[in-house]
Amino acid sequence: MIIVNTPEIPNKKIREVHGIARGSTVRARNVGRDIFASLKNIVGGEISEYTRLQAESREQALQRMEDDAKKMGANAIINVRLTTSMVMQGCSEILAYGTAVTVD
Repeated sequence: MIIVNTPEIPNKKIREVHGIARGSTVRARNVGRDIFASLKNIVGGEISEYTRLQAESREQALQRMEDDAKKMGANAIINVRLTTSMVMQGCSEILAYGTAVTVD
């Protein structure tokens, strides 16, 4: 599966557009991470636990988007975007979406 954030794939011709492929995940913080994050907030610096949580969430959303595109019969996804939103206090959604296409 070719996944790009551009409207075209160099040297590939789009043969068919299948529609929007999407994948999302909703994640919540946990108490252990929050305690450590609070301490980090006092002294400053990166909160690596949250960085890892967000990275894992992005990868899961991208994988779900890819799975959605495969179900549509696509072999590529163009114009890929990632967005996040807070669902409730301490809980956020990461959404990956793009246009599922078949390329030559």
